[in-house]
Amino acid sequence: MGSTTDVRLAADGDARAFERLYHEHVPRVHSLARRMVGSAEADELTQDVFVLAWRKLDTFRGDAAFSTWLHRVAINVMLGYRKTKSLERERYVAAENVVERLQTRPASTEISVDMEAAIETLPGKAREVFVLHDIEGYKHEEIADMLDIAAGTSKSQLHRARMLLREQLTA
Repeated sequence: MGSTTDVRLAADGDARAFERLYHEHVPRVHSLARRMVGSAEADELTQDVFVLAWRKLDTFRGDAAFSTWLHRVAINVMLGYRKTKSLERERYVAAENVVERLQTRPASTEISVDMEAAIETLPGKAREVFVLHDIEGYKHEEIADMLDIAAGTSKSQLHRARMLLREQLTA
């Protein structure tokens, strides 16, 4: 059965069809959650995304692919979580404190880069913008709408995130 058929069946209440959709899409949603909110909260938020998707499946009109609709649901859940938990206050952390926190990573003799761990160290807004722009491919104007910030702020947060990552990854 194809994903389109499963979406129709799930919208009609077929739990097994929704389970197939879950298994097909959970890796991408979980990856997004790890990047947006960190590993500790990723499992719970991934489940929250699919619970909300199941409840809201009747709002899926089919104008875009199911994966696109689900991705948007996931981003909204992640942003809502961050706002509820007041994680956006991290953007006010002084740059010196952020750099000190980044440099506490133990020295390694291996030449390997743990990009996921590096992304998790970014301050809130810088991390959100970096993930949405560089990983998920959104434009600054779209990010500005999602995060309720100016496009220029999105650009500066992306620059900040890239500089912090560069410092950490070259240390």
